[in-house]
Amino acid sequence: METAPPALRTRFTELVGCTVPVQLAGMGWVSGVDLAAAVSEAGGLGMVAFPTATPEILTGLLEEVRQRTTRPVGINFILPLLQDDACIDIAAQRMFVVEFFWAPPSPRLVARVQAGGALTAWQVGSVEEAREAAYAGCDFVVVQGAEAGGHVRGSQALLPLVSEVTEHVDIPVVAAGGIATGRSVAAVLAAGADGARIGTRFVATTETDAHPEYQQALIRATSADTVLTTQFSVMWPDAPHRVLLGSVERARALDTDIAGEAVLAGAPVSVPASSPVCPTRTTTGHVDAMPHYAGQAVGAITRIEPAAEVMRRLTADAITHLHEASAGRNPH
Repeated sequence: METAPPALRTRFTELVGCTVPVQLAGMGWVSGVDLAAAVSEAGGLGMVAFPTATPEILTGLLEEVRQRTTRPVGINFILPLLQDDACIDIAAQRMFVVEFFWAPPSPRLVARVQAGGALTAWQVGSVEEAREAAYAGCDFVVVQGAEAGGHVRGSQALLPLVSEVTEHVDIPVVAAGGIATGRSVAAVLAAGADGARIGTRFVATTETDAHPEYQQALIRATSADTVLTTQFSVMWPDAPHRVLLGSVERARALDTDIAGEAVLAGAPVSVPASSPVCPTRTTTGHVDAMPHYAGQAVGAITRIEPAAEVMRRLTADAITHLHEASAGRNPH
């Protein structure tokens, strides 16, 4: 496997075996097999997320991932939505990384994953949770700033949070929230992170499973168009999330209990109004009234393109900005 360019070689790339310190965010039913494989093949850590999948369905999906790429791929589990703990064992035996979110770090779950042969990560929103993740035995921790799209665990801005976390934990730290350009990748690495976790930018790629209307909404949006809300809380209460304001307004105007229908893992399911299920390619109905998750870096997205091209530009621009910063510190 190729090695990371010197400017981008970090504890994260060494641990995971990537050539670029970029992790795809695990976005439920949107970061599917195609997108995860494309990011991994381009040198990052691809991630899949299949909330509510049964063990049988999950096994098939993860076997498909393994057939698509030999490079490291991980899976994200949102613990309040996990239907069967057997899915953890299935994932640990097939994925390189198993990541958890939206619960206090659990030494029991970490040990269970590691016993299955995978690395374990936990996404957190505070210094205290990061310390708990390290104490629980995680191999690395994902630190999420309030700028992030999707469900937001903490309330602090990313850069100060990363700087503080790196003073308190010894394991690799991946920064998440508001990252969509090579400049922002360079910024979090300069702040002490070992990698950058990116979600919204990869929703606007050819390989994503996001609905085209959702993708176009991202392209039209600016950073001022996102809002942190609890609007889409049916089925998952008390979980703030950052979305495009327009989807909130249309959800509030909706006069029905069912927003539409989607086909998930081959089965049609109804999508309740104001549920956290975002629109995928198979979704029909009031797509504009479903959550359009978006981080505050959404203004940097101007077009839909292949994930490999996004990765190429992120890599080149990050190296350029890191070299410029280094030259500025060492003018002679």
